[in-house]
Amino acid sequence: MSSHVATIEWKRADAVFVDNRYSRAHQWQFDGGAVVPASSSPHVVRVPLSNPANVDPEEAFVASLSSCHMLWFLDIARSAGYVIDSYVDHAIGHMLRGADGKSWIALVELAPAVTFSGARIPDDAALQHLHHQAHEECFLARSVKSEIRIQGSWSHAAS
Repeated sequence: MSSHVATIEWKRADAVFVDNRYSRAHQWQFDGGAVVPASSSPHVVRVPLSNPANVDPEEAFVASLSSCHMLWFLDIARSAGYVIDSYVDHAIGHMLRGADGKSWIALVELAPAVTFSGARIPDDAALQHLHHQAHEECFLARSVKSEIRIQGSWSHAAS
């Protein structure tokens, strides 16, 4: 099997730290060279101690589930003979409080809008089947306890 590596780096700079007034801004570095500015969510730690312009772990969690689903969907659709022109998902993660009183992302809603072209166009049942297959194959969806709902839509690009 494979391993996946990320380096997460934070520095205190000149903050006192023990007074809890240190910046939560940090960066994620990936093996391919990408560097992503990250921070705690401003919903968790107030600005200016968090940076709302940076990606927070909750957003990254939702994005990674959406991205994994999309990549599998594209591959499965291609294998079935469909041509996809675009795929746009406005995914939302819902943070709830669990029975233990602790917060967690209990629900992730994926809402991909897929544009197909070419001669082979799926009907609603076929689209639902493609999404089901993608969900079943997504490594990340199989790795989490959060509920993942998929409410996709589709259109056909005029030829």
